[in-house]
Amino acid sequence: MRREKGNNYAFIDSQNLNLSIKDQGWHLDFKRFRIYLKDKYDVIKAFIFIGYVPTNESLYRALQEYGYILIFKPTLPLPNGKIKGNIDAELVLHAMTEYPNYNKAVIVTGDGDFYCLIDYLKKHNKLERLIIPNRYKYSSLLRNFTKDMTFMNDLKAKLEYKK
Repeated sequence: MRREKGNNYAFIDSQNLNLSIKDQGWHLDFKRFRIYLKDKYDVIKAFIFIGYVPTNESLYRALQEYGYILIFKPTLPLPNGKIKGNIDAELVLHAMTEYPNYNKAVIVTGDGDFYCLIDYLKKHNKLERLIIPNRYKYSSLLRNFTKDMTFMNDLKAKLEYKK
């Protein structure tokens, strides 16, 4: 069955993406990443699931200008000073409520908490790609989807932010 070109959605775990890329010592160019998703996987809507921090307004504006749809989660300050905004439920909920509207989904995460979503999409021929931010640090639960994976380590030259 041939899919309609240009009707895929991306669901992006921003926390996992950011921390995994920073762990590798580089910064993602979100503008180029959005173009990559469109050109490579026909992504017409890219949802970023992100914890809301009032001081990050300029980042949120920039992401929206690049073409992302931001889904915010309230955040909690942790005793160690870090901020926690767990977006897992929001990402799964959105992927399923939008399910009838897209042909295929691109999931961007290395978090095994999304195993059930990815498995469901795969079984129903709705998984376009699983993009893992770091090939050396991701949940072993996701190894079942090796044939569907792209690792961002291999995309550094194309997607690294350069001043």
